[in-house]
Amino acid sequence: MERYHGILQDKRYKKMLQRLEEYEANREFCCHTLEHFCDVARLMYIMSLEDGNCIPKDLIYTTALLHDLGRLKEYEENIPHHIAGQQIAREFLMEYGYNNQEIKDVLMAIGEHRSVQNKTHKLSYYLYSADKLSRNCFHCSAWDRCKWSIEKKNSTLIK
Repeated sequence: MERYHGILQDKRYKKMLQRLEEYEANREFCCHTLEHFCDVARLMYIMSLEDGNCIPKDLIYTTALLHDLGRLKEYEENIPHHIAGQQIAREFLMEYGYNNQEIKDVLMAIGEHRSVQNKTHKLSYYLYSADKLSRNCFHCSAWDRCKWSIEKKNSTLIK
């Protein structure tokens, strides 16, 4: 079984998803749901295949499943979610048998997913890109009220 299945079935992970859903129940803008995480994972995997990169599917899905969990600490403790997400992810990664290089790569991607610094670090670049592309801004009723800049908004189905 892929390691990300363990994370996905972990009781703590499920509780975090539930709490995140509760915080965002009345959110007007894009929510950070399991569906979003899966959309991001699938887009990352497609990008990796199209680029001919050999990033393991397991690592891509793990990164996507963990990338926005820091939103909980952002809501509760006002810690930026990309920083809090690294702290949360580290615990899961260590527990589920990821090696030091994998942990480093996943944590870098999560830390950079709001504004990727290193476009040569493919996992970071794919997470940043897929996170934006997963949003259907072009069909959003809150387009005019969204905080995202026009450059950041996904205004088309395919880029």
